[in-house]
Amino acid sequence: MAQLFVLMGVSGSGKTTVGQALAARLDCPFYDGDDFHPPENVAKMASGTPLNDADRAPWLARLAELLEKHGERGEKAVLACSALKQKYREKLRVSQQVQFVYLAGSFDLIWQRMAERTNHYMKADMLRSQFAALEPPKVDEAIYVSIDQDVDEIVDQILKAADEAKSSGAITPPRR
Repeated sequence: MAQLFVLMGVSGSGKTTVGQALAARLDCPFYDGDDFHPPENVAKMASGTPLNDADRAPWLARLAELLEKHGERGEKAVLACSALKQKYREKLRVSQQVQFVYLAGSFDLIWQRMAERTNHYMKADMLRSQFAALEPPKVDEAIYVSIDQDVDEIVDQILKAADEAKSSGAITPPRR
């Protein structure tokens, strides 16, 4: 059975770093959702303007299609995508194979990490809007992982929780 992991959380929570490490461990492709934004979305964010739901709709559709294709082929994949709102996650939950992983961290910790980044279009001062938009998933909708630990420990925790969910049959049904 395919495993489709969606690492979610605010910008600066480590979605790309953890996602790449998880994909390497699973020997599967990693996709950064940021790479699927149309140029106008990137320009908007780079100018300091948060995206609205209309901006995100085609982007989310592309990501859902990507997950769907991997699932249909029975492949594993890891996607890093903020998925801040419940309705965004519902669009991405294309099958029972999709497992959300919420990378949770404090505003102060993430602010510090973002302030240290130099070559990313999302700037640290936009973090407040990310936290304001965040609708954390319910505990039964995602694996919760604290980001205040080593990347390898985070990946270990994700894989252990995914195995436990698989063996207990606690798979969240698709919502479309």
